[in-house]
Amino acid sequence: MSTEAPKAALRLGLTGGIGSGKSTVAGLLAEAGAAIIDTDAISRALTAPGGAAMPALREAFGPTLVAADGGLDRAAMRSAVFADPAALLRLEAILHPMIGAETERQAHLAAPDHALLVFDVPLLVESGRWRARVDRVLVVDCETETQIQRVMARSGWTREGVEAVLRKQASRAQRRAAADVLIHNEGLDLVALRGQVLALMQHWGFMER
Repeated sequence: MSTEAPKAALRLGLTGGIGSGKSTVAGLLAEAGAAIIDTDAISRALTAPGGAAMPALREAFGPTLVAADGGLDRAAMRSAVFADPAALLRLEAILHPMIGAETERQAHLAAPDHALLVFDVPLLVESGRWRARVDRVLVVDCETETQIQRVMARSGWTREGVEAVLRKQASRAQRRAAADVLIHNEGLDLVALRGQVLALMQHWGFMER
């Protein structure tokens, strides 16, 4: 019987701008055996009807940003934080500690059964806090025009709406500078993208060649 302590799971931060294909890469990593801790999904759960963050959000922002079902009116909140940077700070002060706690709870549960923990964090670069929490950062990148076209096609947003979101996010250069590993998701079909993900998994020793 081995007396060696089990090897700690590798903590990978995954990020990318809107429309970059980050969520697709997360799905491919999950297919290959990684545990995905999705901070956006955690945020949605916290702000859903009956979510743990809703009492504090109602107190901070009033009932106008609460939807009829009791969850957060995400469109109204998006408009509020775009119009008022102070509102964004209030929102983050409520949500970020709760997201952080739930993220670590999920990581703790997943670690015994997974060698790779992937923290899917859209605003990893912008937050300034995540780099110290992960061992490596994987950035999914593509051309800005590609981002715009993808989001318009999938979400029905206007070009102006997508561009407004892009202006609030870190620049491509900032994300690329933060990357330990980069996937340039430009002109790749799903098969080619899967090949890049599997090659990374092999390089890191999580899959046999």
